[in-house]
Amino acid sequence: MQALPSELDGPLSLAQLTEIALKLNVRTRQAWLQARVEAAQYGIDHAGDFPQINGLISDRIARPISATSGFPNSTTIDQSGNSVPVAAGGRPYSILTQYGPTLSLSYVLYDSGKRAADKEATGYRILAANLAQNRALQDVAFQVEQAYYRVLGLEQLVGASRVSLKNFDTALDASKRRRESGLATAADFYRAETQVGQAQLVLSRNEGELSKARGLLAVTVGLPVNYSLKLQPMAERPQVAAITQSMDALLTDAKANRPDLVAAEARARASRATARAESKAGLPSLEFNTQYARQNYTNALTAQDAYFFALNLRIPIFSGFADTYRVRRREEEAKIAEAARDQIYTQTEQDVWQAYFDLQTAAASIASSTNLIKSAGQSADAAVARYGAGVGSLLDLITAQLDDTNAKVQAIQSHLDWYLALARLNFALGASDSTVLKNKTP
Repeated sequence: MQALPSELDGPLSLAQLTEIALKLNVRTRQAWLQARVEAAQYGIDHAGDFPQINGLISDRIARPISATSGFPNSTTIDQSGNSVPVAAGGRPYSILTQYGPTLSLSYVLYDSGKRAADKEATGYRILAANLAQNRALQDVAFQVEQAYYRVLGLEQLVGASRVSLKNFDTALDASKRRRESGLATAADFYRAETQVGQAQLVLSRNEGELSKARGLLAVTVGLPVNYSLKLQPMAERPQVAAITQSMDALLTDAKANRPDLVAAEARARASRATARAESKAGLPSLEFNTQYARQNYTNALTAQDAYFFALNLRIPIFSGFADTYRVRRREEEAKIAEAARDQIYTQTEQDVWQAYFDLQTAAASIASSTNLIKSAGQSADAAVARYGAGVGSLLDLITAQLDDTNAKVQAIQSHLDWYLALARLNFALGASDSTVLKNKTP
């Protein structure tokens, strides 16, 4: 595991958390490595632009057969009565040992366009890999945003639950005193006690959800799940009135800016170029070859130099229909890539559409919850005062307190929904978290 950054020591903002996540999250490293894989493949596919040079050092044992082999064919009789060849000077031999280096060079002069199509496909693939890396970075940032806002929202819900529990405890104490003085029944006391138990249950659930959200945030950043992160609270409320871009403008921006959309188009073009390259594989190609060899002998024969130059025209005639099926496979793969591109286009429109209206709904909820909190708080204060004065019922008090709690929860949820919808909309657009706010109409 990588060393943890020193910035983790203090309270962290969303921007700081995002920066740390881009360094530590495994997905960013995977995307980077995949881009490097495609870059290496780019170099491989361009190797055909250069001649292919090979060296060979051989050591062979040969037996001369006739004068046409290039060796003297005079003979003599050995002690056993056998006829054996003799070298220059009359020394007999039956086996020659040949050794020496060979250097060969080959270069494809013309291949009917296959190499160009291969390079085009590789160029599109490396573009797609780089764009996929950008999208992976955006995805990590989006996941951090979601986890960050959820933690802050649950912290506020836990705070509201504790206030609600305190209020119900106050109501329980008041009902207990009124019961002791004969102004309230046992049913009132038990009802207040039930509300306290329910408030404790809600608080426990919210605390559990907060713990899970903190673990999710830590993992998303790239830290151990039990790492305790200190977060800076949000400095200001969302500027809901500033988001006024039209849906058509947002859809246009998404189609032009989303890295995964452009990457899908690049992959489709790469597949189509690969299909063209495969169709060229069965066409003629022209190749230049040259070779130099130095032939040495272990006996008295003189070393020889050999030179070789050739132009080879390769004409594929029949491959058992393998070329036909390879082309067909590449064509179908290209259609699959184009279908995947079209699917991402459709999904982008759906993502932008849903996030846009979620944002508008959350903005309307924030506006209504502001007035609701004010009226519910005033109603709860009045109910507490009336019940304390002995003129109000416990049911009225509990109802007013529940309304106050629900209003606070609704306000917290509305703000959380707004931030999450804003994050989803910007992610659907392939933009930063402030793009929608900055591109507002006058």
